[in-house]
Amino acid sequence: MRLYLSTLNPTDSVTGGFLPAAAALGWDVTILTDQPDRYPGYDVVAADVHDPRAVIDAVAAHHRPDVIFSNSDHLQAATALAAGYFGLPGKDWRACVTAKNKALTRRALAAVEPVRSVRLPPGGGVPQGLPYPVVIKPALGVASEDVVLVDGPDALAAAVAAIRERRPEEVLVAEEFLDGPVRTLETLGDGTAREVAGGFATTLGPLPRFVEERLDWRPPDPDHLAHLGAALDAAGVGFGVCHTEYAVTPDGPRVIEINYRLIGDNCDFLLADLLGVPLHQWILRVHAGEPVSSFDLGGLRAAYGSVVSLVAERSGTVTAAPPDLSPPDPSPAEPAGGVRLWHRALRRIGDHVEVTGTNRDYLGLLRAVGPDAAVVDAAVDTFRKEHPWVLA
Repeated sequence: MRLYLSTLNPTDSVTGGFLPAAAALGWDVTILTDQPDRYPGYDVVAADVHDPRAVIDAVAAHHRPDVIFSNSDHLQAATALAAGYFGLPGKDWRACVTAKNKALTRRALAAVEPVRSVRLPPGGGVPQGLPYPVVIKPALGVASEDVVLVDGPDALAAAVAAIRERRPEEVLVAEEFLDGPVRTLETLGDGTAREVAGGFATTLGPLPRFVEERLDWRPPDPDHLAHLGAALDAAGVGFGVCHTEYAVTPDGPRVIEINYRLIGDNCDFLLADLLGVPLHQWILRVHAGEPVSSFDLGGLRAAYGSVVSLVAERSGTVTAAPPDLSPPDPSPAEPAGGVRLWHRALRRIGDHVEVTGTNRDYLGLLRAVGPDAAVVDAAVDTFRKEHPWVLA
């Protein structure tokens, strides 16, 4: 089986998730990337992975493909078109474009949920009559970059002007603030059936920014699934893995955004830990044509888990940092009350950190799995006290 993995930066999900998963399946892997020097030791083909024509040409000139896959936010449509060209299972490219573009997402969901949203093209003015407060964001943005809550027309005009200085050619979206707890829905589908893998409760940092500081295991309320399923259907999401963020408002669940990929920031590993399944392998196997009925997504090996983002509270130079921490593989009989902790440092001593008010402010990611919330919280608190990040 030959897997073409289309990617940009060597993220944890790629290097620690999908590449080991392909090796465990016994698949041959070719990495398609515009940064070939970042993947030593692999069969690498340089290509403009944003361009489906370049991807198709590169694959056709190499080995026969069996699977073409990407977990990158930016590459879903190009990868889907390339898979379709070779007659391989893959996502609908139109759904990939719809999910990636927040203005198109709102347009697709308009018949399902009434969320007021206005598209702001480059050079356009500030719309009138919006239901403040509103959130302003880039239509193609990631990592909460340039996402800000504003409380009136003057604040909106100032925020748009500031964002336009950094993104003069990009479309922006201004939409009503969805007030309520933020949740996630994680799904896996084969184009015919779509199964729920789980979900998380998201803790955000202080407004007006939207930095994700913590995600805690919390499967979606069954009463929300009909609405969320209708929203995914409206967006055309049915094949492969998808990470959907939504708010539980007084009027019910409302979609914040659809990320047509696996959840990131180590939450993919947490989801696999909690379910006790080779999640990355299952996702690849769906792209090889296996039905989701082959997998059991209903089990739960561990009772609770969290990923805590260790966020820089000030700009400065890192002078002390926790060690990377990776526990041994779990035994079948985990000690009662035991918590397994992982820490992934994203910065190093000597790095200068400039606070941006986005998810780029993460210093490290702390993952914890245990029997209940109380013991997980205690273990997280202890680790943070004993191993602080220090910026001077």
